[in-house]
Amino acid sequence: MLAFTFPGQGSQRPGMGRPWVGHDSWELVDEASEVAGRDVSALLLDADAEELKDTRNAQLTTFVSSLMVLDAVERLGIEPSYCAGHSLGEYTALTATGALSFEDGVRLVVERADAMHEAGMASPGTMAAVLGLDDDLVEVACRRADADVWVANFNAPGQVVIAGSPTAVAAAGEHAKELGAKKIMPLQVSGAFHTPFMTAARDRLRTAIALAAPRDIEVPVISNVDALAHANGEEWSSLLSAQLSSPVRWKHCLLTLAEAGVTGFVELGPGGVLTGMAKRTVDNARTVSVATPEELDKLIEWVDASSPVATTQVEGEHLFAVERLVVSPSAGVFTPAPNIGVGTTISVGLVIGHVGDTEVRTPFAGIVQNYIAVEGERVTAHQPIAWLRTH
Repeated sequence: MLAFTFPGQGSQRPGMGRPWVGHDSWELVDEASEVAGRDVSALLLDADAEELKDTRNAQLTTFVSSLMVLDAVERLGIEPSYCAGHSLGEYTALTATGALSFEDGVRLVVERADAMHEAGMASPGTMAAVLGLDDDLVEVACRRADADVWVANFNAPGQVVIAGSPTAVAAAGEHAKELGAKKIMPLQVSGAFHTPFMTAARDRLRTAIALAAPRDIEVPVISNVDALAHANGEEWSSLLSAQLSSPVRWKHCLLTLAEAGVTGFVELGPGGVLTGMAKRTVDNARTVSVATPEELDKLIEWVDASSPVATTQVEGEHLFAVERLVVSPSAGVFTPAPNIGVGTTISVGLVIGHVGDTEVRTPFAGIVQNYIAVEGERVTAHQPIAWLRTH
């Protein structure tokens, strides 16, 4: 079983969009720019580290980059059994699974980032990673500081992030060293995220989440708040709101995935930080990270190496490296082509149906294994339509 994981703020880096220019999945950048009213392309190509550190830029670029990678992976026909995202990455996971449309995902991320930026200005704070100390003792260090400092992220064994006022974080860091922490590493952030300092942003975000109205999904997403799998769209309204000022229980999310039978963790997006956390947390975890088009071949080999050679396959199970998905180019009602069915051999560029008035053309040659979308069903952009076995 595979899980797709998506990184949060802090994974962004200057020029992270350059390898994707000219790739089919780059079209998401133009769509995001139109929805956000921002030049996402310029941020992905030209912004320096200081500009990207701004919460409003960091969240939007990381979200779009991760979904661009996901779009490319979906074109390969590789699908997960579960998804999860670290902090901001939870919004990516919900968009990846269809709980949020791409447009609603962009709007929510823009609203979240702006609200968090304003909350950070109103209540200045910072964050620091505490390395080499048990979770319980990190919490003890925060209590001993007797000030505004809390655990913000349980990332992996021996890797916990604290956040709060600058003086309180410094004091808790000193207590953590006394208790045996190997290192205290300040983080370059503009606020004390996932603490009560973010409470001011919750009302504003609640309104935006209600407008987005998350939908029910088939692929569950593991929540940062309770480390449980959720597929009911209504539950996400409170979970996303609570996430702002609650600690990210990422270690617990990884353990939940492992308990559910996940053995392969695929990190999609810039960075590669989550891959290291999975290795530290889950025994014998198989991991791979994909951030550039060149790494797509690595992913195919990784999936192929972990998949048994199969002569039959039940619809809905993992697609192997010789299979491909055709995805919807837009949102609308799907109508399949009348002359193309299971077993039909098709060539690149053939129209296999319509979404509204838009043609669905296959970018692959192969044999149609089945339609995933149902005639008359309303689909979203990039939602899988059919799957093929390549020649």
